[in-house]
Amino acid sequence: MATASAPMTSLLSLLYRSFPRAVPSTSIDLDLQKVSPQIFPSYVYSDVEQGELEQWLVTIATATESFAKEDSAAISEFLTKLNKHLASRTTLLGSKPSVVDIAVYAVLGPVVEKWSADERTGENGYHHIVRYIDFVQNAPLFALKIPSEEKIAIDVNDVKVVPKAAEPPKEEKGKQKKEKKKATGQGGEKNLVVGRGKNVNEAETATTAAPDGGEPVATGAVQPSAREKKEKKAKQPKQQKQPAAPAAPLSPSLIDLRVGHILRAVNHPNADSLYVSTINCGDAPGTDNTSVDEETGLTVRTVCSGLNGLVPLEEMQGRKIVAVCNLKPVTMRGIKSAAMVLAASPKSDDAHAGPVELVTPPADAQAGERVTFEGWSTGEPEKVLNPKKKVWETFQPGFTTTEGLEVAFDSSQVPQLAEKEGEASTAAAAAAPAVGKLITKSGGLCTVKSLKGAVVR
Repeated sequence: MATASAPMTSLLSLLYRSFPRAVPSTSIDLDLQKVSPQIFPSYVYSDVEQGELEQWLVTIATATESFAKEDSAAISEFLTKLNKHLASRTTLLGSKPSVVDIAVYAVLGPVVEKWSADERTGENGYHHIVRYIDFVQNAPLFALKIPSEEKIAIDVNDVKVVPKAAEPPKEEKGKQKKEKKKATGQGGEKNLVVGRGKNVNEAETATTAAPDGGEPVATGAVQPSAREKKEKKAKQPKQQKQPAAPAAPLSPSLIDLRVGHILRAVNHPNADSLYVSTINCGDAPGTDNTSVDEETGLTVRTVCSGLNGLVPLEEMQGRKIVAVCNLKPVTMRGIKSAAMVLAASPKSDDAHAGPVELVTPPADAQAGERVTFEGWSTGEPEKVLNPKKKVWETFQPGFTTTEGLEVAFDSSQVPQLAEKEGEASTAAAAAAPAVGKLITKSGGLCTVKSLKGAVVR
């Protein structure tokens, strides 16, 4: 279906500006069904989802005509349907982005901008549409290139009336009820046992002569004897318990430190103290918690960092950093952060007022190159650090900077390394220097600008 069904000027302009590779400026008559996989190549759309998108394109085309004709009844019906649909979904497909979401934004953006506070989030307001419009224009998931002055001004904290929680669809309710009845033994078919009387033992042994004088015929349900049960149970082989995997030696090498390349950084749309950075950490395509950068085609991570106001935004652009890549991802004011940027600050900075300096690897270090401390490079980092084990919290107090401005690990600041928790960890601690410098796999030192004896985190 061509974009003629949606506002051509605003939609095409947005697509040209945001996705120049997938939608070149020479494109005039686009088939939106085919554009989604091009602008969101890391997502696969099933036949069912393609059908849903086609239906929404028809609905949007009809709604566009209704807005043009100022048909209030049809407009109200469309908005109510869309608001209800989005009550339990982040995007039209649930969580996957599509070009149809951008088409809805192009249609409804100017409309939502003119709504009053009550129309937005009042008792009968379209809360979910307002949240959705704000998400589409700001989320890295869509990566729309919209200048701040052109964005719809939405205060996500300005909610007049909190909407009720969305009810699950009727078919889902019915399914839940059936499962509940099945679990409690109610409402299902009763299991009937033919020939069983009040006295089970009698039923098991009762017999009657066959009409032709042959072998007796059992009239009750014959149960297996205790001996048969015992023999059957004895025949089943016992499952051998697998020995527990040996614990990895206690070492800062459990932390996945890598060279990262910040492609770009922007202010977080919902938090004044945060930046949102797009960082190449050398991940393979398809790695968990990564996406494909539209401009470069690289596999990247989205990272939120509390550096706004401490590090100038221009210093966050196109530079190399050291990233902690195996902390459990966290959602920070609506945006999922999949790593942490390592930075230094004075030990006396309890109020987090700065100054703050980013840890800098050698200029020729490659994105994704592993970074370890001297004497602590053996062993592989865990895939994801278990928050309950507090590995990061255990070793981070030893992260510091030297008089020569090198980043280093001071093992004397980690009491657990002095405890004898096993021969492997004890041997590792004995072989390591008291202060090991942070170096890349290729041998380059990681440094800071001017902070000596600093805290690094």
